Amino acid sequence: MRTPILQTDIWATFQRELGKTVHTDSGTGWSFVSIVETSPLGLSLYCPYGPVAQDSRSLTEALTALQDLARTNNAFYLRVEPVNTGDGTDVDAVLRGLGLRPAPLDVQPRHSWLIDLRDEPTKILAGMRSSNRNVYRNVGKKGVSIRSSHDPHDIEILIGFLTKTAEEREFTSHSADYLRTAASVLMPAGAAELYIAELTDHGPIAAALTYDTPDERVYAHAAADDNFRKLSASVAVVVQLLMDAHNKGVPTADMWGIAPPDQPDHKWAGFTRFKQSFGGTGVIYTGTWDLPVVGLRYRLYRGLRSARSVISNQSPRVRRALTRLAHTLRR
Repeated sequence: MRTPILQTDIWATFQRELGKTVHTDSGTGWSFVSIVETSPLGLSLYCPYGPVAQDSRSLTEALTALQDLARTNNAFYLRVEPVNTGDGTDVDAVLRGLGLRPAPLDVQPRHSWLIDLRDEPTKILAGMRSSNRNVYRNVGKKGVSIRSSHDPHDIEILIGFLTKTAEEREFTSHSADYLRTAASVLMPAGAAELYIAELTDHGPIAAALTYDTPDERVYAHAAADDNFRKLSASVAVVVQLLMDAHNKGVPTADMWGIAPPDQPDHKWAGFTRFKQSFGGTGVIYTGTWDLPVVGLRYRLYRGLRSARSVISNQSPRVRRALTRLAHTLRR
């Protein structure tokens, strides 16, 4: 039974190091890692890409345990994202039968891209775009070498690239503190590995961080120096981390979120094409679901979220008034 990295004990440890309150539990055929989240309306429980369950019965048991946990912790709703529930499980039916409903937005990606690493290396390479294979085979001739690291201090290389890329392309990445904490907890435990492409007489020009379990390697964070874009070092890094995972006996690589196939103009379209160029197949998960525990407060939460797109354009005074209202209703 595949357990996503977000549902492992080491991920729970990482979240606690970030200052989060985390609850874990397990039973016959199920387990979960649940994180306590805070908002002006109160507490909620979030189970990222979980719970993990082997069939409908165990999924029901896990959700019942999570509901009890939510009540014990005075959470006004519970949020789940089951992605591993056994073949043939009608996840939507189980969730709706227990009173859950689709969340306003998916938290973790609903669409992802998986690469089967159980084939021979030649077949894995054959599934990639030919230009990717050529880059991987010839990048060394251009003075580029690739190394991997479990040293948390090396995360500064990736942070530097991500910071510069975020500034140039105006996007928000995980904070430096988040990545440093991830590195300090996960890398020494073998649950994360940093891949670095280095150019002779220059130094690092690209980097990627993977999250690892015995079941899968997740392509988590990556960035490169645009000044050396023509060398395609990022391509060589991905191929190397896939080959290394195969050699370790890891059966699957998860390239993480991609754009929905029917949305060619989606904001993720560019890096979706990049991820798909390494072969593989798409997967669609059931998405993010909520279970209201305190019905009135949850309905208020949904109402405030629906109004957010409107009030975001209002004056700061109006926004402050709405925040005060939320705090008053919480009491």
